[in-house]
Amino acid sequence: MSDGIRINKYLAECGVCSRREADRIIADGRVSLNGRAASAGERVMPGDEVMLDGKRLKAVERKVVLAYYKPVGVTVSERDPHAEETVAEVIDYPLRVTYAGRLDKDSEGLLLLSNDGNLINAMMKGRAGHEKEYIVHLNREPAAEDIERLSKGVWLEDLKRKTRPCRIEKISRNAVRIVLTEGLNRQIRRMWRLAGYHVKALKRIRVISVSLGDLQPGEYTELDEKQMRELYKAVGLSL
Repeated sequence: MSDGIRINKYLAECGVCSRREADRIIADGRVSLNGRAASAGERVMPGDEVMLDGKRLKAVERKVVLAYYKPVGVTVSERDPHAEETVAEVIDYPLRVTYAGRLDKDSEGLLLLSNDGNLINAMMKGRAGHEKEYIVHLNREPAAEDIERLSKGVWLEDLKRKTRPCRIEKISRNAVRIVLTEGLNRQIRRMWRLAGYHVKALKRIRVISVSLGDLQPGEYTELDEKQMRELYKAVGLSL
């Protein structure tokens, strides 16, 4: 590290957040480098002091990944003055971890958190096409032609984006299983609304190689070494 590393990468390696989120944190003036406000693009050298919100950051010593069953009502955010409960407030864990991806406040299910910013960054790369699986309950029985239409990808006018093709399987009268390879804002709800349906409940049951399993709402577990290696391999990293 004789030439140092970019400060956004340093924050990621300290488990604070992804590099993209680090850029926003730096722009908000929450990060200091050797006692002064840090700027995007600066490099951290050996012995430099980097602080976030007045607390000194230290490099990650042990990589961890948590699988958390986010209940309905919990906001996936570290800081939100308008939220009743945030993920950062409800997870009591001795190491600083941050989330990879989001779930809407009114959705539930699997959320992965880690202190390895490089892993989070790799998981959140949209072009990588990592799978996320959901169980979706609708207000009425979906027609076969609507399932086929949505599975091929549809244009979402409010996002100015066309969704990628996805897998949709009917599993009961009013419920479907959906596997996405992207994560647009409230994508599943927007897709079904476009087809004339209302999503009554949405649960994420898998992210890449990690499944929700028998976790109950509000519970979390630390991935074991086998699960960690499978996840890291799936996103192109080594543990």
